[in-house]
Order: sequence, then structure tokens, then C-alpha cells
Amino acid sequence: MYLKRQNIEKFWPVPRKGTKYLAVSAHDKKVSIPLVVVMRDILKFVNNKKELKKIIDEKKVLINNKAIKDIHYPVNIFDIISLPSMNKHFKAILSHKKMIFEEVSEKNAEKMTFKVISKKKLKKNILQINLSHGRNILTKEKVNVDDSVIFNSKKNTIEKIIKMEKGKKAYVIKGKHIGSSGKIENIFERGGKKLTKISLPDKKINVWIKNVIAMED
Repeated sequence: MYLKRQNIEKFWPVPRKGTKYLAVSAHDKKVSIPLVVVMRDILKFVNNKKELKKIIDEKKVLINNKAIKDIHYPVNIFDIISLPSMNKHFKAILSHKKMIFEEVSEKNAEKMTFKVISKKKLKKNILQINLSHGRNILTKEKVNVDDSVIFNSKKNTIEKIIKMEKGKKAYVIKGKHIGSSGKIENIFERGGKKLTKISLPDKKINVWIKNVIAMED
């Protein structure tokens, strides 16, 4: 599937002028960039789809420590793209409302931050927690919806839980305030929605809690 270049999401760090159409992600279209665009147009490690398909077939491209099979795989905020043969690792972050790819060390590439979007209690006090990006984990840890977990993809374990609460650092991942970060000043309900009041250096903003992720300081 393709999209006219002029209609791409504003957080894509690619020029509005160029080829008429660009690929879109296989899913999560509104909040991700397809791998082919990242590798060809942003990181510039391949020249075309054929080259990307070749290295994918050779299992030379990992996202969150998992080999990727689809050139249209969605790259989301905080995903980590690894190219083991080159010993290169890139973390997707937001800067000035654009998704950019920051090179990180191999050790840091093992750790990812996910938002807990739902949970279900199973037998023997085991919780199934469903995370952003479609990952599900079984755990006995005490964790609530909207909290964040720092997950080690190599060890397949939760290293830390970050509570969504007053005083914690918040990062806006969707909506008009995307890319903003600051301290959570309050959590409250209005009009049936749970909101966070976030203190930025120059102002305070109210953001739907679903659009916010709690982060390490």
C-alpha cells in the first residue's frame, strides 16, 4: 500500500518533495514509519526495496531483537533497529516533533520501554500484560494499565516498572503535543477521559493519558 508523499504524517523526517508515492506500514499507519522508508530514505543503508528484501531474507535486520520478514514492518517510537553484521543499533525517538534514529550501544539496544495498555489475571497470581507494539508478557509483578515497563529483549525479562503517577517523567507519543516531555503534575478525569497535567519548561499542558508514556528520569 502506498500514500502520496504530500499526505505523509508530520512526524516523518522525509522531504515533502520527491517521488509521488511512499510506502506505508503494514499496520499502525498513523504512529509508525515503514521499515523500507527508514532504511532507504532516512538511514540510507539501502538504495531500494530489492536491497532491503535481500538483507531481510538473510536475517540481517532486527527490530527489538527479532528478525523482521516484511519490508513494510511498522517502526514505532522507542523501537530499536539492529544491523548485527555492522554492529549498528538505532533507537527511534522524537525530536522537535519528528521521529529520528539515535545510534545506541549494543547493551542499550537490549532495553526497550513499553506502555501497559491492558492486563488480564490468569491462574496462580500470574498477569498477562499487553504492551504497546503488540507484545504480551506473563508476569507476577504488580503493574497497572498505563504504567511502563523496561523490558530486556535479550533476557526476555522485565527489568523495571515505571508507575504512571505524579512526579514521574512523561513523554507525549501521540496528538498535537507529540514529542513534548516534562513532569507529571496531576492525573485527573474530565469528560469521561483520564488526563495528565504535564509541566513543561515554559507552560503546562493537559494530555490524554493514552497519549503519554511514563519514562525513567
